[in-house]
Amino acid sequence: MKSRFQIVARALLLAGSLTLIAGANVQGAPAKASTATSKATRPAPEMEAKAMDLLRAMGGALTASSSMAFTAVATYETPTIIGPPLAFATTSEVLEQRPNRLRVITAGDGKPSAYYYDGQTLTAFAPSENLVAIAPAPPTIDAMLESAFKNAAIYFPFADVLGADPFKNITEGMTKAFYVGDSKAVGATTTHVVAVVSDELFMQIWIGADDKLPRRLRATYRGDPLLLRHQVDLSNWKLDPVVAAEAFGSIDAANAKRIPFAAPPAFPSAAKAGPGKSGKTH
Repeated sequence: MKSRFQIVARALLLAGSLTLIAGANVQGAPAKASTATSKATRPAPEMEAKAMDLLRAMGGALTASSSMAFTAVATYETPTIIGPPLAFATTSEVLEQRPNRLRVITAGDGKPSAYYYDGQTLTAFAPSENLVAIAPAPPTIDAMLESAFKNAAIYFPFADVLGADPFKNITEGMTKAFYVGDSKAVGATTTHVVAVVSDELFMQIWIGADDKLPRRLRATYRGDPLLLRHQVDLSNWKLDPVVAAEAFGSIDAANAKRIPFAAPPAFPSAAKAGPGKSGKTH
């Protein structure tokens, strides 16, 4: 997973389309910023030490446990013909067991969906339609996320916290990082706020002062002319929870009607925006 935080947006969720069942989590990725500036003329990266220490500590907290569970509320803006954007949201219950188990159950503004990865297959289930798509999957979470995005446009807006190296996922390609200050308004706890900048985005991250876990990710994409804002709030963290053997599968999904795994059609808003980094969960 070679990417930074992206929140998936727009057309498919609003249309309620299943098409691969990627629907509830996947839409057109934010537009990619121009990279016309040559590396020779690009300013040297400016990485504030305190910001980097906080990001590194967050990465360590995310990888210290072999399993974790959390709730992710993704809020994204979508343009309207009258000008100001509308906000839509999804709530995902996430369970991960490294290196090759993942469950994501999503509800919200759109049809519900469920994804199960057991180290060998990825199952995408649409309970309201009783439809399921099952495909072979790579043997690690990082490789699975990249493959799912590339082959079926499946994307999770919290993907960067799931991988084997969250610090690398977030800082790769970064040109600036700085400490903003402390906050007591997010996650019902004190957080340290860090801002990171790359050629593609400007993002703020709220990091728990005590547990070093991410509580909010908020981004604007430099290639998006509308500068729509995307946000994920992470809560209900559980580290090393007891995980049942059957947690990464579903009897209902196994008995649902099978459909092929395929990328959803390009809706106008998604096509206009164009893809972000291909295969980079974001």
